[in-house]
Amino acid sequence: MMKLVTEDVRKHLPELYTTENDQDPVAHVKYFTPWTSWTWFATEFDGEDTFFGLVDGSVEELGYFSLSELQSVRGPGGLRVERDLYFKPTRLSNLRREQP
Repeated sequence: MMKLVTEDVRKHLPELYTTENDQDPVAHVKYFTPWTSWTWFATEFDGEDTFFGLVDGSVEELGYFSLSELQSVRGPGGLRVERDLYFKPTRLSNLRREQP
């Protein structure tokens, strides 16, 4: 099973609420379901279970999501949420969907 939060992730993710005044914070880690289009971009982490960031699923929104929830999701054949090993820190403005 892939480790979703490594020491490197912990080191680079700001603590919760430290970027709340940043109009365009940086997503430091990307999680995704390989069997759907759901994606989570984490901008902050409490160091235990709670992330804040951009969630792109049925709709795109900023909000909180939890490590325990990501770890509990199961897809077909036992697939799990994965961490994008090739994701580079990116400003949220560069990750948001194109608006019509």
